[in-house]
Amino acid sequence: MPDIRIREYRPDDVTALIDLFRGAIRTTALRDYSASQVLAWAPDEIDPEVFARRRASKQTWVAEINGQIAGFVDLESDGHIDMLYVHAEHQRKGIARTLLDHIEKAANHSGLDRLYTEASITARPSFERGGFQVITTQNVTINGETLTNYRMEKRIGESSSK
Repeated sequence: MPDIRIREYRPDDVTALIDLFRGAIRTTALRDYSASQVLAWAPDEIDPEVFARRRASKQTWVAEINGQIAGFVDLESDGHIDMLYVHAEHQRKGIARTLLDHIEKAANHSGLDRLYTEASITARPSFERGGFQVITTQNVTINGETLTNYRMEKRIGESSSK
């Protein structure tokens, strides 16, 4: 397993994270979603200012391997994970697991008792390996395309077993 370093998001990460987000979806999600769904989800034009505000509005961490950004995750104050993405070239190297472990520790430190997310078909196995359970299947519309995803949660804290 590579040496994965987790650090806090910095504003100058925005371009790299947009590229990682778009590339991860366009490369890995194509096995689970149509080309039109993928383009709706990860369009050519993503406003860097909007993306940067979204990152800065919640705790966001970046995973690096040898100084290169390999993934990122965020955590809202109520335990919601809005985004977890791993660079297409760094899939299946333990990055998602390392990021999920990191935010679970942060959530425990903040006194949260659960984490929850809306995971794509592609991301669902990573979350399940991290101890998340599917609550329900849902359809969401993004830029005119309907995509299936899964509301998932994981109970954490002192009273939950690992």
